[in-house]
Amino acid sequence: MLNLALGAMEYGTRIDEETSFRLLDAYVDAGGEWIDTANCYAFWQDPSGHGGQSEELLGRWFAQRPGVRDRVKLATKVGCEPLWPGSYPEHAEGLGAKAIDAALETSLRRLGVDHIDLYWAHRDDRSTPQEETVAAFGKHATAGTIGRLGLSNYALWRAERMRGLAGELGVMAPSALQLRYSYLQPRPFVRDHAHDHRFGWITDEVLDYAQNNPEQQLFAYSPLMSGAYENRADRPIDPAFDHPGTTRRLEALTDLATTLNTTRSAVVLAWLTAGTPAITPIVGISTPTYLTTALAAAHLTLTPEQHRQLDEVW
Repeated sequence: MLNLALGAMEYGTRIDEETSFRLLDAYVDAGGEWIDTANCYAFWQDPSGHGGQSEELLGRWFAQRPGVRDRVKLATKVGCEPLWPGSYPEHAEGLGAKAIDAALETSLRRLGVDHIDLYWAHRDDRSTPQEETVAAFGKHATAGTIGRLGLSNYALWRAERMRGLAGELGVMAPSALQLRYSYLQPRPFVRDHAHDHRFGWITDEVLDYAQNNPEQQLFAYSPLMSGAYENRADRPIDPAFDHPGTTRRLEALTDLATTLNTTRSAVVLAWLTAGTPAITPIVGISTPTYLTTALAAAHLTLTPEQHRQLDEVW
């Protein structure tokens, strides 16, 4: 199986159903396994101001493709659905027991499935006691509607505390982390749309944590920075990355991509999946061209020397 997850965030809104189905089919036929969505996708693109369009599209895809559900691992999220149109981020559903119960029931119905392989807490909810959140997730894991639990955009100390509470309560503990990550790194303490969750980036501490806790799988969202690696005039590198390290790493990335006769994006994905620890990139694929790049990267193997050359440049 490919160490690559298909991000379905805009399927059913910006990306129409015919295109979405074609991309999903091609991804699975190529050996793709993970499909990642959320119950709030994509509330900012829909006139209703609420999410659910991505899950509903995937539900229609499953219904029209008998047997395909058994070929994929399905991940969705809870915690960020706006309470009313325009209320996010100040007022979202959160991670209280009632919110989790209602969101999971709705996601299962939309998707037309009886379980979620990996259920993510989309962001931390510090207004709800962690004991309540852990117990709610644990109840559904015991019932079999959740295969695994993951945490997205969490501070590492909060994630570890949840693991401890799960042990105390005798319920399933989180076994996956999803944060933003790419070959380029932003300046520390950046607070903008490129770093919109305070603890939403994989840091050196997170890498060390995952390397020493191999049961923790790392997923990286926005690994290709919306196409910024490909010198597109409409997709410039965000100012958050404006520092000398970016210049040097782009030079190293360009040199290696040229040597390998591939794209910089493909090298970035190969670097992520072959690192220590290995990271599963979540790629939002909107066109066949992007899918071709992602699949080529999934089969691209970097030598230890090539990996070292990319790692040591700052």
